[in-house]
Amino acid sequence: METNLKERIQIVEGDITKMEVDAIINAANTSLLGGGGVDGAIHRAAGPELLAETKTIGGCPTGEARVTKGYRLPAKWVIHTVGPIWSGGYGDEDELLANCYINSFKAALEIGAATVAFPSISTGVYRFPLERAVNIALRETKFFLQNNQSIKKVIFICFGSDAYKKYQEVFNEVFNQETH
Repeated sequence: METNLKERIQIVEGDITKMEVDAIINAANTSLLGGGGVDGAIHRAAGPELLAETKTIGGCPTGEARVTKGYRLPAKWVIHTVGPIWSGGYGDEDELLANCYINSFKAALEIGAATVAFPSISTGVYRFPLERAVNIALRETKFFLQNNQSIKKVIFICFGSDAYKKYQEVFNEVFNQETH
C-alpha cells in the first residue's frame, strides 16, 4: 500500500502552467481575478477567457476551492484555492491550509480529474513557513490517496531548488512513517 502511495506522488521543479495534467491547482487570492506569483502566471498562460470566467464566480473564501476551465493551458481545468496569509500561526492558518488541499481534492473528484498538479500554496507572498506548509500538503495528500483511488497522480510543482529540496525531505519523512 505504502509503495503504491509513493508512486502516485511526484515532486518536480518547474512551471505549473506547462503541466499536461487534468487539473492544475492555482494558489489564488479571494477575488479570483489574478495576482502575482503562480496566480498571475496561470492567468497569463490561460488567456483572457480565464479572467472572464472568474469574474462570474464571485470570489472564493480562504480554504475553499472553485473550478474553471483551463483555456489555453495544457490542463483542462484550473482548481483555484485560496491559501491563508501567515500571521504567526494564531489565525487557524494550519487548518485553513489543510482545507485548501482537502477542498482541491474534492473539486478534482467532482470534475473527474485523474492527474493534478499543486504549487506550494501560501509559501510565496503569503509567507507561510515552507516546511510547515509542505508537511500539511503532504499529510493531506497522503490521507486523501489512502482513502481514494480515482486520482492516479499528484504532482507537486516547486518553484526553485529550495522548495524542491524541502518537498523531497518532508516527503521522505511523511511517507516513511507508519500509517495509522
